[in-house]
Amino acid sequence: MSLKFNLILSIFLLLILTSCNKQQSDFEVVENLVEKEVLVKAQEYLTFQPITITNFVSERSAGTKHDFYSEGDYWWPNPKHPDSAYIRKDGLSNPDNFVAHRKSMIRLSQISGALASAYLITKDETYLKSLMPHFQAWFVNETTKMNPHLLYAQAIKGRVTGRGIGIIDTIHLIEVALAVGVLEEANLYSEAEIEKIKNWFSKYLTWLTTHKFGIDERDNGNNHSTCWAMQVAAFAKLTNREIELDFCRNFFKNDLLPHQMGQDGSFPKELARTKPYGYSLFNLDAMSSLAQLISTKQANFFEYETKDGKSLKLALQFLYPYIKDKAKWPYQKDVMYWDDWPTKQPSFIFGGLSLNNEAYIKTWSILPEIPNKAEILRNMPVRYPLLWIME
Repeated sequence: MSLKFNLILSIFLLLILTSCNKQQSDFEVVENLVEKEVLVKAQEYLTFQPITITNFVSERSAGTKHDFYSEGDYWWPNPKHPDSAYIRKDGLSNPDNFVAHRKSMIRLSQISGALASAYLITKDETYLKSLMPHFQAWFVNETTKMNPHLLYAQAIKGRVTGRGIGIIDTIHLIEVALAVGVLEEANLYSEAEIEKIKNWFSKYLTWLTTHKFGIDERDNGNNHSTCWAMQVAAFAKLTNREIELDFCRNFFKNDLLPHQMGQDGSFPKELARTKPYGYSLFNLDAMSSLAQLISTKQANFFEYETKDGKSLKLALQFLYPYIKDKAKWPYQKDVMYWDDWPTKQPSFIFGGLSLNNEAYIKTWSILPEIPNKAEILRNMPVRYPLLWIME
């Protein structure tokens, strides 16, 4: 069969799934779309052994081997003065940065998402039993665990040993936290064992919401603020901290939408970057994922609208034409990785389900899979949407 025929067939089957069978839950809709890929990935990860940040030490880090360390992506040696402080080249990632801790955290996220999702599909406890050693290594074992803070993330040579802006690196713990929730619901392990893991997230949540770095990130004003709230909401849900969850709901209504969105649904601060397309997608994904986390049966944050008409629905409408046909993008092209976007942007599966928009779901279903490129992976914290719509 031709590629064109397969594409038409997949869309036809999806139409049947979303239009003709309205009795199916959101979970069942997504399960049918992702089951094969999830189970293939989960089988691959079943035998993977834990690797934490303690496996990699950077001489440039001001912290210990238990402290997460990364370096500012867009900072480079000054060619005129190689031994002086680094200089910024917005949008251009320095390939010589230390990225081992970030890679190991992304690996944990990939393993957690796949194994927990496979359990949700099959109810086979083998998947969660293979996942538990990773959680223990990262969050419990004194020899291998990560300290629950981000004091040394996105450091810059000659300038700072860490920054609040580095908090964006732990967006890859969100699906880990969701997977911990799956493990807890399965009742395979004692309450005491689960609490040890959740205690790590509770400590990190406290640090995120009280330390100067966390406050700086919250108030950054662009996608960093969105990603801060997305993390806080995920970790607060896991640890049953309603105060922080309510804060995120109010933050969404009173800060993120009013101050980041233009009247046309765009994100002007992202459009001003050297990667306006990628950053616009990224911020919409983060805001949609946040809405998915904080929505309840009584309050759908995809439908929430400010007094002057700003909403996620509007943002989805703004970007959708450029998801379908990137050639129509009226702004400058991204300086790097232009050809790698769009991919499986979660905003359109979450938005499609929440707004009953079949076009968004269809589009998401045929978007390319997430490429195995560091730049794309670091901006894609949602890999396993089943975790986000658990029944």
